[in-house]
Amino acid sequence: MPHLRTDAQENRDQILAAASAVFAETGLDVGMREIARRAGVGPATLYRRFPTKQALIDEAFSVELQACRAIVTEGCANPDAWRGFISVVERLTSLNVQNRGFVDAFTSSNSVSEIITEHRRELLRMLDRLARRAQQSGQLRCDFHIDDLTLMLRAGRGLASGRPEARAAAARRFARLAIDAFQAQPTRTPPA
Repeated sequence: MPHLRTDAQENRDQILAAASAVFAETGLDVGMREIARRAGVGPATLYRRFPTKQALIDEAFSVELQACRAIVTEGCANPDAWRGFISVVERLTSLNVQNRGFVDAFTSSNSVSEIITEHRRELLRMLDRLARRAQQSGQLRCDFHIDDLTLMLRAGRGLASGRPEARAAAARRFARLAIDAFQAQPTRTPPA
């Protein structure tokens, strides 16, 4: 990216901050004019920095893409596939309640952008290999399919609409319930 004048960089930063906040709060169904309004800039300024909504989405989610990749990479690196799988479910569920828009983009079956689509494809391949390892160890249900994880993430999207102070606890409980459902021999004690 070329070096911007100070005022142009400030506008860009304001736009990204506003877009990130509104996407996290409400998801992707927000207009560019609303983002410009929240950023305190005119629509022309927004479009000069981000000619399409997709360009704005890609830039706004760059941090989440890195965080998501780190979660999956660390989980897949765990020599105990089941422990790695559990870690991924717990941490992605936590990420899920923090940013509705990112989950919308990541779990969408429609092509959101080539960047997010390729990211999703690669991470799902990695997670599928992790799931196969966990199945081979006898700890993950033999009928588990990677689409089940995507379904769980979509179902958990509603957790982000709860009170901010209750979201983390709800995410932990939801993750425990999902893990219990995915486990080959579910625990019989209620999840915490």
